[in-house]
Amino acid sequence: MKTPLTALALALTATAAFAEYPDKPVEVVVGYSAGGGTDVMARTVAQFLEQELGDGASVVVKNMPGAGGQIGFTEVSEAAPDGYTLGTFNLPAALALTKDRAADYDLDSFTYLANFVEDPNTITVAATSPFQTLDELIGAAEADPGAITLGLSSLGGNDHFAANMMQDASGAEFTLVPFKGASNARTAIMGGHVAAGTMTLGQTSNFPDELRVLAVLAEERSPFRPDVPTAKELGYDVQMSSLRGIVAPAGLDEATTEQLLRALSAVNENPDFQAMMAEQGNPIAFMAGDDFAETAAKQDGIAAQIWAETPWK
Repeated sequence: MKTPLTALALALTATAAFAEYPDKPVEVVVGYSAGGGTDVMARTVAQFLEQELGDGASVVVKNMPGAGGQIGFTEVSEAAPDGYTLGTFNLPAALALTKDRAADYDLDSFTYLANFVEDPNTITVAATSPFQTLDELIGAAEADPGAITLGLSSLGGNDHFAANMMQDASGAEFTLVPFKGASNARTAIMGGHVAAGTMTLGQTSNFPDELRVLAVLAEERSPFRPDVPTAKELGYDVQMSSLRGIVAPAGLDEATTEQLLRALSAVNENPDFQAMMAEQGNPIAFMAGDDFAETAAKQDGIAAQIWAETPWK
């Protein structure tokens, strides 16, 4: 015979086991400081994800900056795969970090839920530059190998990879000049301290009078700058970008994964969400589940190849 206390304990256990997800706050770990592009995306997604999960769901952003995002990525990879710890995931940065240092995670440490932002790299010069087109810039680099300097925000990220891929596609040789962050690289380009640079389109958008974007490294022209050709249409098949999405730890159960995929897809389809992202200058490139995982694997391969050929540390 069960005592009243035993029966109560069993009832509570059964209730907990069958409680609908989520029955407590969902945390989204951001590996960067508050106010940056990744943080802004995370807070925007979190706001609308609460609505889609319903029943008073709470989605809380937790900033854990440091080590180029590695602290945050590690936190997510080591969390329990119960749906209550999600995280932002930046490509190629998150996986590039695993090539040049010891890391406690790799490609297979995550459940890939949804990518929301794809900010394509560009080839950009100062507005006062003599180079009016990408072909003119490449022609100058071909005529005098190494004489054309190309500014980057850092080594081991999308800017660095974009520069390497552009060299491979064109046969031109640039001298790569890494800086400490995109703003420093942009200032150097605008001041003529380097001949050109590669940075994301979003990082050029507030400087239309100071910068000339020669090409976008994307499959198609950007709706934010439809006047700028892609490198591909100019004869250089190069695509590189900064992607920002949402992941969970590996091993997330199928039911919770499907619930989050449905909710995140609904977030993406919400006109208010799309308007808010556009206002922020965040170019949406939504992909979910297997498509996101395949993109991550491709980016991991690019990082591994460039590290093998031209290690940046």
